[in-house]
This record gives sequence, C-alpha cells and structure tokens, in this order.
Amino acid sequence: MHIRKGTEKDMPAVLDLIRELAIFEKEPDAVVVTVADLVRDGFGDKPLFHTFIAEVDGEITGMALYYYRYSTWKGKTIHLEDLIVKEKMRGTGLGLALYTEIMKQGKADGVRRIEWNVLDWNQNAIDFYEKSGAKILDDWRVVQMNEEGIAAFLNRN
Repeated sequence: MHIRKGTEKDMPAVLDLIRELAIFEKEPDAVVVTVADLVRDGFGDKPLFHTFIAEVDGEITGMALYYYRYSTWKGKTIHLEDLIVKEKMRGTGLGLALYTEIMKQGKADGVRRIEWNVLDWNQNAIDFYEKSGAKILDDWRVVQMNEEGIAAFLNRN
C-alpha cells in the first residue's frame, strides 16, 4: 500500500472512484464532473482541491479529496469532500491510511478543524469516525442549493 499526493494523470481513476461512490450512495446518475473538470480545477495556479491517492500493486484503489475553507470561529479548516476506497479493498486498512494522511495534512497546515459529511445510513463509516475520536454533530443540517434552485431564486428576486 502506498499513499501519495494526486497528480493530473490520476484524474481518470479518481473519476472512476467518484462514480463508484455515487453508486454506493444510491445516486448513480448524479456525477456530472469530467476528467477535464478535475484537471482544470485541481491543478491550476489556484487549485480548488487536493487529493491523496492510495495504490496497491500499482493500481489506484482509493483516494481522499479535500479543500481549504475558512471558519469565522476557527479560521483555516480542511473540508474532506470524499474518502473513497474501492469495494474490493474495504476492510484492508486503506481507508484508515487515507484518513491518517488527511489528519497529518491538517496538523502540518495548522488547521483548527477538519470536517466532512457522512450519510446517516452509513453505519460502518459512522462507527469508524466515532472510534477515531471524531464527533458526529446531530444538531446541524447540511443545506444545499442546486443549479435549478439558484436560477429559480435569482429569477424571483
């Protein structure tokens, strides 16, 4: 097992992992991002995200995608957007290795918080995070506005 920073050449495999996650999360048709989007957004002068890649025997078998946010209470934070391990590699320690790299990155960057979302039915992930010492916030709700909602809102106002 080898964990390293992601490169542009990894983005086709990253997109495959994203699609695998969408299937696992019961949203197989939700992924619209392309390899070109990932390359453009992750590797320009001001990258919008960073990745850690997990390889086993030269095959990309997992990844963690994160970006920096700013909290008015805490300052610089990391948002872990996705931590994905191929189904055949779950339970091998690969997820823990990627998770550890994110925590190391946060420590090295001096962030005061690392945050992410977990689906309420993903008990394996919830148990993993709680066992690691993470706190699941039951009193906060994720709020989103999709493209159609943005357009509808702007057309009303």
